[in-house]
Amino acid sequence: MARKPDSGRGARDLKVRVKTARGRKLSSTRWLERQLNDPYVAQARRVGYRSRAAFKLAQIDEKYRLLAPGMHVIDLGAAPGGWSQIAVARVNAAGAPGKPRGRVIAVDLQGFDPVPGAEQVTLDFLDEGADDRLRALVGDRVDVVLSDMAPAASGHRQTDHLRIVALCEAAAQFAMEVLSPSGAFVAKVLAGGAEAGLLARLKRGFARVAHVKPPASRADSSEKYLVATGFRGRPATQDR
Repeated sequence: MARKPDSGRGARDLKVRVKTARGRKLSSTRWLERQLNDPYVAQARRVGYRSRAAFKLAQIDEKYRLLAPGMHVIDLGAAPGGWSQIAVARVNAAGAPGKPRGRVIAVDLQGFDPVPGAEQVTLDFLDEGADDRLRALVGDRVDVVLSDMAPAASGHRQTDHLRIVALCEAAAQFAMEVLSPSGAFVAKVLAGGAEAGLLARLKRGFARVAHVKPPASRADSSEKYLVATGFRGRPATQDR
């Protein structure tokens, strides 16, 4: 279980200030300062997680109990591997003795350092035929589909919203095609949450659907996570 980052009364006195260097934008300086002062970033380094995002999945899992030894998981938008690390540990994909062995398939359009215990697949999930390739790889059993996919920020709020909605919809469609009954789906969305049409479709397909903002998600971030559990199964007559 991921431990909450340490906090203390003296934390304000230890805050790191970063001066704007020549050639560095003010926004970059602010990002660097925020990283240096983020307790989750520091905790991730201490425990060996690839990113602070690992704590987000850990906290979601602690609330909804999505992952268990022996489960099969697909992690979309896996780079740099923080979510895959959590999934590997909790489904026992590395094969520790005494527990059922699970499986984690980590998917991203860019390569990244392998996560021990995870199977890495490099592809663009939105490419034509990508979902067919994944279906062939995973076989007939998937218990959880995770998506921390996010488009490169354009700086235009509405454009970024539309792009992340498209990713979430593609991930949800894929999840509903591959999940086993009672399976779960988790995906990143923005402040407005899932679009009405997608939300309605998920509520028909899953027993429970909720939006959650885990404690590790920065307060000033617009991100939320859509958590759908209790997949009812794909109707035999539903079109692909």
